[in-house]
Amino acid sequence: TFARLVAQCLYCTERVPADLDACGMCPSCKQVQAGTHPDLLMVERPDGKQELPIDLLIGPPEKRGREGLCHDLALKPMSASRRVAIIDDAHTMNDASANALLKTLEEPPEWAVFILCTTESHKIPITIASRCQQFSFRSVDFGELVARMEWIAQQEGITADSDVLSVLAQAGEGSVRDSLSALDQAIACCGTKLDAVEVRTLLGMFSQDTLDQVAGALLDGDSAKMLGVVAELEANGRSLQHFSRELSRFFRNLLVVKIAGNPTKLV
Repeated sequence: TFARLVAQCLYCTERVPADLDACGMCPSCKQVQAGTHPDLLMVERPDGKQELPIDLLIGPPEKRGREGLCHDLALKPMSASRRVAIIDDAHTMNDASANALLKTLEEPPEWAVFILCTTESHKIPITIASRCQQFSFRSVDFGELVARMEWIAQQEGITADSDVLSVLAQAGEGSVRDSLSALDQAIACCGTKLDAVEVRTLLGMFSQDTLDQVAGALLDGDSAKMLGVVAELEANGRSLQHFSRELSRFFRNLLVVKIAGNPTKLV
């Protein structure tokens, strides 16, 4: 989404230099929004593929060098002063794809703009990363995420209380997109009335009661009660590894509240 907004700003014919935002109304802006701008090149990992194949960059073997992103970038822009290449999931490039892109990055056409999108920047080869300006996005505040989920639920006619919205926001871990994906899953499974317990189960999360039981067993020194919780989780097919991560987060939050007080944005 951000990459498209950058492209829109570069192509907007009504934007004044002092204004950061594109107008969103001119023909160029609308073409970018629709994904039909002739100078906007998108490279996305095919569904079901673990890697970004080299064919997308330099064309299939029978047309190698005459198709693909690198070939298209070498052509002069058709209707603008720049050609913008957006590479999604850039961290999934294999060695062959990265080497093909590197050749173009080393001697790029003067009109070329590259935008590499990734959630795992550490996987980008250093030879490519060293030629890029990196912008890291901060996590969205938990309260803002909850408010956004609430607004969307109202717009879509979905009944969801504060517990459900908190579960969805927590599932996104600061990412609006991931929280929206969790909301889509919940609606598909539970319909228009969402229940916190059902949503937690759907997303593989654990109820507050289960975490409280473990904390209580620790306080009481009751090993048998603790093993009972584990046995119940295993009998219900729950991931014990995932439960350990949830429990670590729970204890971390307890410690933070104990030190920083409640309420605190650190939780």
